[in-house]
Amino acid sequence: MTRRTIVALATGIATAAAAGTLIVGRDGGTDVPAELLVSASGGALTTDGRTKDAFGRSAPTLDRNGRRRFEIGNSFFTQNWVTAPASTSDRDGLGPFFNAQSCASCHVRDGRAQPPTSPSDPQRGLLLRLSVPNGAGGEKDHPAYGGQLHDRSILGVPAEGQIAITTTPIIGEYGDGTPFTLSRPRYRIADPAYGPAGRNIKISPRIAQQVVGMGLLEAIPAARITAAADPDDVNDDGISGRVNRVTDMRTGKRVLGRFGWKANVGSVDDQVASAFRGDIGITSSRAPEQPCTTSQSACRHARSGGAPEVDDQIIATVGFYVSTLAVPGRRAIDDHVRRGARVFAEAGCGGCHTPAQHTGEAENPAISPQTIYPFSDLLVHDMGSFLADGRADGQASGTEWRTPPLWGIGNIEPINGHTRFLHDGRARDLSEAVLWHAGEAQNSREVFRLAPADDRAALIAFLRSM
Repeated sequence: MTRRTIVALATGIATAAAAGTLIVGRDGGTDVPAELLVSASGGALTTDGRTKDAFGRSAPTLDRNGRRRFEIGNSFFTQNWVTAPASTSDRDGLGPFFNAQSCASCHVRDGRAQPPTSPSDPQRGLLLRLSVPNGAGGEKDHPAYGGQLHDRSILGVPAEGQIAITTTPIIGEYGDGTPFTLSRPRYRIADPAYGPAGRNIKISPRIAQQVVGMGLLEAIPAARITAAADPDDVNDDGISGRVNRVTDMRTGKRVLGRFGWKANVGSVDDQVASAFRGDIGITSSRAPEQPCTTSQSACRHARSGGAPEVDDQIIATVGFYVSTLAVPGRRAIDDHVRRGARVFAEAGCGGCHTPAQHTGEAENPAISPQTIYPFSDLLVHDMGSFLADGRADGQASGTEWRTPPLWGIGNIEPINGHTRFLHDGRARDLSEAVLWHAGEAQNSREVFRLAPADDRAALIAFLRSM
């Protein structure tokens, strides 16, 4: 099958389903909209979702040169960076501060991380964003610890500290009396190396997400995302999604935020450059300065791997890699999953987890205009006080989070070996993830909580099929 045939076939099927006129099945006498059950989640960039490497496959639309560039990007994504100077000059420059030695240390098999299970857990992937009030109602980096806690460092530079987590149980019950217990985490800096963090510090935990489909999300026209925003809830549906405007690292212009837990990054390349500097300690033209504060003299005087340590070509190549990772297709769509789709629709989950999006023209020739099914509006929403971090990020408030795409969510357990969800992995399974929803999602959460056990199980089966 040729590349053109693959694109035409997948796009044709997806577009027909997106029209909303197809009915793929019935359950309990209620029709299920076809867009909830389309198998080709990533349109032409869909791959087999039943394999152990479903998060790491390249887009089937890549030509030979594209596949070669994909593999080069993968090598930069997976290989460990080392301290400078080193004989491998294109792979050195690690630190002075870092959280991981490679992108894949957090995004294992291009998937999602989980919280550490103990202080000695080598698992990487949870980090803490830090800030203090700036006196004008906003946030600024912590004066001693900067904008992110770094728990690792190179020889001769003391690491900033460690993540300490304590939990508090929250007890509740479903409508049928079945009890449940949620575990609410609290975070602090243990063993701070550069003085007390202070009482006014704000801490926001962030878990590493799976990175599939990022090129498709970048190709959704900004006008389409903005048009779906309803900050004043004009339609009175209780949902008031907002855009987060952020600064483009290359141009300095204000752009639409798409990536990150608070939609605080505007492009794939900015996401790559931010992670290189913040997580690995690798500078680039987009992020040329190490995150050393004035009190961290050893960090400021450490050897570097160049100025900058990676060139624009490496940033672009890693960006190409994550942009052309294929999206796992839907699996095992049976009557139980169709029933779950009905519950999803009746609970109003699609008000934020918008099933279908349409991409526009993209610089990457492998990404054609098509209909995709990420189940996200890419807007930020007020999720209530229990999920709040109390820390503004751009125009996103301390209670707002971006709607995370749901595609591939059913692959987390078979690929990454865990079922931890939400921005810090506090939810221990998908049921808990739903139960943590509040704020704009309170009504949807209550529909799930009060539903019969069979309907609750069906909704979880629907999510696992993605």
